[in-house]
Amino acid sequence: MSTSPHPSASSAPLLRISRVLIKLWLVLNGLTGLLVVVMLLASFFFEPTFQQFFSTRPPRIDPGLLIPTLRLAMLLALPMFAFIHVLLSRLLSIIETVRVGDPFVPENAVRLTSIAWCLLAVQLLHLVFGAMTALVNAAGSNVVWKHSGTGWVAVVLLFVLARVFQEGTRMRTDLQEVI
Repeated sequence: MSTSPHPSASSAPLLRISRVLIKLWLVLNGLTGLLVVVMLLASFFFEPTFQQFFSTRPPRIDPGLLIPTLRLAMLLALPMFAFIHVLLSRLLSIIETVRVGDPFVPENAVRLTSIAWCLLAVQLLHLVFGAMTALVNAAGSNVVWKHSGTGWVAVVLLFVLARVFQEGTRMRTDLQEVI
């Protein structure tokens, strides 16, 4: 049985598509983060307009609670964009090692661990946003927050895969030293 150092011809298009999608997500993540910064700044500039709008619209929403809560949510979203950027960048680096035919390198174990920590941070922020949804709803809004355990399973899975990569690369190095 022969093993090729490069990905099979059938997986090459999937790798190209993955790389393009991740690069696109990186751009969209950056643009969305920039948009949130602009919205945060605009919330101060247009505060009187927002105050009047939310005070007079039926059903009445308490702008004194809503506006600071939304600002805090936007502020907390900024590190989330940073975590997602790191996550996608590390994933792109892993895909590159697959593309060149050598994914079982120690750096990928570190990258997977980094991705797991970033996803954990995003999951924790998601819980914070759930609590903030309750505040926004207390102000008179009707925002729905949904929670799923899938992200938490992914966090555990990534930490385990990182450990598997660590052990696999260690075993590979030991084998190469023997040969």
